[in-house]
Amino acid sequence: MDQSFRQSLKESTVHGNERFPFGAYWYQFAPGAHVVDSHWHKEAEIFYVMEGEVLFQIDSEYIPVRAGEAIFIDGGDLHTGHARGDQGCSFCAMVFDFGMLASSSYDLVQEGMIVPFQERRATFPRWMTPETDEQLLQHIKEMTLLSKHKPAGYEVAIKGHLFLMLFQAASSGRLVNRSRSEAADMVKTERLKKVILYIQNHYHHPIRLSELADLIPMSEGQFCRFFKSMTGQTPVDYMNSYRVRQAAELLRQPDNKISDIALDVGFGHISYFVRVFRKIMDCTPSEYRKKL
Repeated sequence: MDQSFRQSLKESTVHGNERFPFGAYWYQFAPGAHVVDSHWHKEAEIFYVMEGEVLFQIDSEYIPVRAGEAIFIDGGDLHTGHARGDQGCSFCAMVFDFGMLASSSYDLVQEGMIVPFQERRATFPRWMTPETDEQLLQHIKEMTLLSKHKPAGYEVAIKGHLFLMLFQAASSGRLVNRSRSEAADMVKTERLKKVILYIQNHYHHPIRLSELADLIPMSEGQFCRFFKSMTGQTPVDYMNSYRVRQAAELLRQPDNKISDIALDVGFGHISYFVRVFRKIMDCTPSEYRKKL
């Protein structure tokens, strides 16, 4: 699993490279796990669920996505996910810059399809199911296989499938205009992004609820209710989850002492760090390091 994909809240991971800005990632999680930390990025993203069910939250919208279904996330959308049911889940996430389909000259395709897509005036449906979008899902499944095996020239096929998805969505009337969101939802999302960015930049040190509430601004009680409604977690649980994931990455380096890691990611006491780590990762930091 690419842990860096899930680390950053305002994600800075480079997906693919400048010549082919496309990355694919596979995940498997136990029942009830917090599978995707809240984050956003400028690239678009397709989640294809292969097993189980995932409850995704995109900005303020909740979508239960089952095996064989997919969701599409426009660049800039804040999103998170939790495994549902008693069997856990597995899924593939494909992250890409839609500019990879741009024409070298401003032709009809660029004007009529690519620009409207980038401006979210004509984008893929949010939730794709076999009942409504069988052909789109077939292209998505093909892209997951191509990304896993990477045969010679697979990059051409990936771009081809994305172009064909555009065609099929347009010809079947499934392109969606998401350029205008409700003003209230936009305000809430921007407020949450501000808080998330603050956590990302200051997680090494103690963070008081009053600091986060003052960013919006709200009272601490209002802020806690707001944060829980937007992320599904309390602010403290959210910060602990983020710190633990940072710690998990540091544990990959055998020279890092566990006590030093605890302090580096913002835990004041090693015993509290171990307790929180076990709760989130289902093992102690030392056990996690042994697994690696």
